[in-house]
Amino acid sequence: MSKILFPAIDLKDGQCVRLRLGDMDQATVYNDDPAAQAKAFEDEGFKWLHVVDLNGAFEGESVNGDAVEAILSATKNPVQLGGGIRTLADIERWLDKGLARVILGTVAVRDPDLVREACRAFPGKIAVGIDAKGGKVAVEGWAEASELGAIELAKQFEGAGVAAIVFTDIDRDGVLTGINWEATIDLAEAVSIPVIASGGMASLADVVRMVMPDAERLEGAISGRALYDGRVDAQIALGVLEGILPPDEGLFT
Repeated sequence: MSKILFPAIDLKDGQCVRLRLGDMDQATVYNDDPAAQAKAFEDEGFKWLHVVDLNGAFEGESVNGDAVEAILSATKNPVQLGGGIRTLADIERWLDKGLARVILGTVAVRDPDLVREACRAFPGKIAVGIDAKGGKVAVEGWAEASELGAIELAKQFEGAGVAAIVFTDIDRDGVLTGINWEATIDLAEAVSIPVIASGGMASLADVVRMVMPDAERLEGAISGRALYDGRVDAQIALGVLEGILPPDEGLFT
């Protein structure tokens, strides 16, 4: 199965932004029309969309709901959403609006039983977001650190029915230094749950890394700033991942 490249739409105050190291004060606005951005990604050939309600992640409840609903109306692609989703009622409400997956982050640390209950209630619809800084899981929009290790947290959900783990190295996020492949692959090998790499995609070299033999367990990776800035060419990246182009096409263009 070919790997999935998830283009990212991070929502702050209704706009598409990218943060630097998760800092809300270091936001670059890329598009003030999230729905148009979602449609543009679909037109480029992407098959999924990754959306984060950044305000919601910090405030603990949905803030950019109107923008998310506009995105869902604008694209036929499946959408996964994280940020501020903390209750079963929140999960059900978003799934009823057409989300393909809900990503649970803070609540996975605070209330792992709720995650297990959600997996039973909504099979195949629940992903867990694990955001790590220095190997330790961060919560509340990355504003608070916990004592949990990323692998330790992931193992709590083995057999629970989690559809995927979205693993972000906060120290790499938005700074274009490359994905932390060592930590990501260590996590993917430690659990049976599919893992999605996030944080720091810098170039087509990261895309090529996704199709290397030791990354076989990965479901895919998320790209934000590198796509918006043109450091990752969408057509070449998708061609490599779908096996249409040889991997070295991504290294020498």
